[in-house]
Amino acid sequence: MLTVETSELSPAQLQNYLQYAIAPRPICFASTIDEAGNVNLSPFSFFNLFSTNPALCIFSPARRVRDNTVKHTLENVLQVKECVINMVDYAMVQQTSLASTDYAKGVNEFEKAGFTMLPSVLVKPPRVAEAPVQMECSIQEVISLGEGPGAGNLVLAEIKLIHIKEEILDAEGKIDQAKIDLVARLGGDWYCRVTPESLFKVAKPLTTLGIGVDALPKGLRNSMVLTGNDLGMLGNVEQLPGADEIDAIRNHALVKEIMDATIGDAVNRQRELHELAKEMLRKGNTADAIKVVLLD
Repeated sequence: MLTVETSELSPAQLQNYLQYAIAPRPICFASTIDEAGNVNLSPFSFFNLFSTNPALCIFSPARRVRDNTVKHTLENVLQVKECVINMVDYAMVQQTSLASTDYAKGVNEFEKAGFTMLPSVLVKPPRVAEAPVQMECSIQEVISLGEGPGAGNLVLAEIKLIHIKEEILDAEGKIDQAKIDLVARLGGDWYCRVTPESLFKVAKPLTTLGIGVDALPKGLRNSMVLTGNDLGMLGNVEQLPGADEIDAIRNHALVKEIMDATIGDAVNRQRELHELAKEMLRKGNTADAIKVVLLD
């Protein structure tokens, strides 16, 4: 394993490692305005949601690594403490990238990138009409993290009003994760796209207390078939099944087939049972999978 001291790297080298490793990162497409009324639009991937009460996002217009200059977005929010955070979907990613160009002060990136300015309701900066979600924010604080190249500036933006395109909503009026088609930033020129094919669910252990991987039999924890993810799913059950429940799974057609075909062959029996359990887990059937792996 490569081990590096951050203090021994140049800002550019460190930025490369960090932006590839800490990813994917959501994109804050921020529209701001200065005291003279000049509009600016720029994307930032040092961004996330940090609180819902108050509703608070933080994004960071870092100092440029190459020459230590600051971005117009930072200058603007220090003058006019408002912004709009526009979320970026796949249909607008190329234009969003274009808007990151270092145009001169006063150049409107809406026009350069071909986006439509939409008047906001509560704040002065306009919204990006093409964005699936647009959040009007007031700037609560700007925190400088340093004066050198690459130093961040934390912009604490409190969300006051949210605009959501109806076509990305489900029947209950909530955002459908499969419809919003978000993109995220990776390292270098790389991005990723959240497609229905790339989505998966992980059951959250919020209402139940999982037994933990350490409570699984040692032989199971050392399985040559089951992965760490598989063991994590098994360790999320509330309790191990009883002997009667485990014995009853022998009547499962596939289990019976394996048991009959591996009489006297304990090694292959365990491997095939674990393969079956792995497939059950893939289909979300944890209840049966835990019984299968506990069979003698």
